[in-house]
Amino acid sequence: MRLEGRIAVVTGAMQGIGAGVSRVLARNGATVILTDVSPKVEETARSIAEMGCSVEHRVMDVTDPEQVSEVFKEITVRHGRVDVLVNNAGIYPRRKLVEMDEEFLHRMFEINVFGMFRCVRAVLPGMMERRYGKIVNMSSVTGPMVGAPVGGQTAYGATKAAVIGFTKALALETAQHGINVNTILPGYIHSPSAYGLRGSEEADDAEEKMREFGYKIPMGRQGTPEDVGNLVLFLASDESSYLTGSEIVIDGGNILQEEYLGPYKPK
Repeated sequence: MRLEGRIAVVTGAMQGIGAGVSRVLARNGATVILTDVSPKVEETARSIAEMGCSVEHRVMDVTDPEQVSEVFKEITVRHGRVDVLVNNAGIYPRRKLVEMDEEFLHRMFEINVFGMFRCVRAVLPGMMERRYGKIVNMSSVTGPMVGAPVGGQTAYGATKAAVIGFTKALALETAQHGINVNTILPGYIHSPSAYGLRGSEEADDAEEKMREFGYKIPMGRQGTPEDVGNLVLFLASDESSYLTGSEIVIDGGNILQEEYLGPYKPK
């Protein structure tokens, strides 16, 4: 139980990567507080509790500074501290720059960047006082490293590049306080929220389409939320105590390809 006794907060935890991360941390002994703007986060928390894990949930909108402050204050009063913060809340709608209005751009940054700022600001004083803390920020290979030829990712890519810059600067700012700050850059991760982007909207063949899409990746499949969760587990554990300011790609080798030579099926 690598995280036994630790208090972890995961944002954007209702589904996908956030839910997978929460399951892995909880299975490894952490008390995990799942937060999400959707009330359905309660259902995700309940499913984890049924595994015999210590888990709670809070409905929290990361775009609301007062709500973020109140939720973290309540968690701190209840548990005494936050040891691990996973900033996963994010959106990724596509819209080409010439079709983008200010509202679209502001909303993307409010959730993907400013939401992260608010959550870190809420936990950092306590972490600095205790000289202990693990902060994991979710970036993406999109923006900092790759883009889609069809376009529509300028706003999203800009936010995910901002996450990396934030991580590196904060890592330097907090290193002498015993705090580790790192960022993860996922590639294609299997999630129902991606059906329309990579496969089919139709439930009956969506899984097959997603499986076929995975053959474009050298490892022959898309990643799972738990794959990302296992990486978060390492970064949240004491085994990563000498690692800070790092950006870690987890994409099954996809960005290594200078040219596509797939499909990559198991041999």
